[in-house]
Amino acid sequence: MIAILKKNADSNAVAHLVSWIEKKGLTAHVSHGENETIIGLVGDTTKIDPFLLESMDIVQRVQRVSEPFKKANRKFHPADSVIDCGGVPIGGGNFQVIAGPCSVEGDNLVRIARRVKEAGATMLRGGAYKPRTSPYAYQGMGPRGLDLLLEARAETGLPIVTEIMDPRDIDEFLSRGIDVMQIGARNAQNFPLLKEVGKTRVPVLLKRGLAGTIDELLMAAEYIMSEGNDNVILCERGIRTFETRTRNTFDLNAVPVLHELSHLPVVADPSHATGYTRYVEPMALAAVAAGADGLEVEVHDDPAHAWSDGAQALTPEMFDDLMARIRIIREAITADACQER
Repeated sequence: MIAILKKNADSNAVAHLVSWIEKKGLTAHVSHGENETIIGLVGDTTKIDPFLLESMDIVQRVQRVSEPFKKANRKFHPADSVIDCGGVPIGGGNFQVIAGPCSVEGDNLVRIARRVKEAGATMLRGGAYKPRTSPYAYQGMGPRGLDLLLEARAETGLPIVTEIMDPRDIDEFLSRGIDVMQIGARNAQNFPLLKEVGKTRVPVLLKRGLAGTIDELLMAAEYIMSEGNDNVILCERGIRTFETRTRNTFDLNAVPVLHELSHLPVVADPSHATGYTRYVEPMALAAVAAGADGLEVEVHDDPAHAWSDGAQALTPEMFDDLMARIRIIREAITADACQER
């Protein structure tokens, strides 16, 4: 349920209404937009008579929300959310590119970080902890990998995005000041992990599950936000279907659908979606044209000898070309948006 307030509602009246709602055992989520203020009621809304609520002086109208995700719902928060990722904003017209190797391997991380920054990347990705299908595959460097990421950040100034797999590692991530914690596809419904990162205020890049629906992705975001962390970025990274010619099926539909349903930023990951270098650029450009707020792209200086996912990594030279094409697409779609306004 949401209450849309009248334009002349003063702050004291709003505070009084919020207090009244909370005394009923619900949580009130206040969103101040340019044209209106909305209060989202989260909890057992059967405790409140919507007609009584609508009769209050400062309430314009009351609307029920049928979707189970509340805090992630655009109805609760009409304006696009802008998430601060270590000083780099994403969402609300702020487009960012996250680039780097699949896994942290050693000193080459700084070289890669320098190259992707020169090309225009604004955040650095790299896995210190790696979820792998086989228990015998490379699992990541662990804490040493986090230290190398911090060294690369100190060298380049790029905020770092790296995957967390275990709630027991959260304190380690917090103590090192990791800028963005990534929840991978395999943990998209690891509810204890979602709840624990929700207790922090660190931005979370939440990837869609291997065969997860859009609603399941939004409900995973809701788990994080229900614990108090509203700094969530959604990521479409392809889903598992009957098609075997690519690693996954890139559900580009998800970008506009998520923007319609949610105020949260939407990032696309064409590397994991396609699984092959030759497909990454065209699908990255398609995602930009579809309105994604950002991209996550794997880049490695020697893909043939990468410790994981070399088959889908771009070389720095390929990434240079991709970034040049992204700028052209961005200029075109932002120009169209300005003409529409």
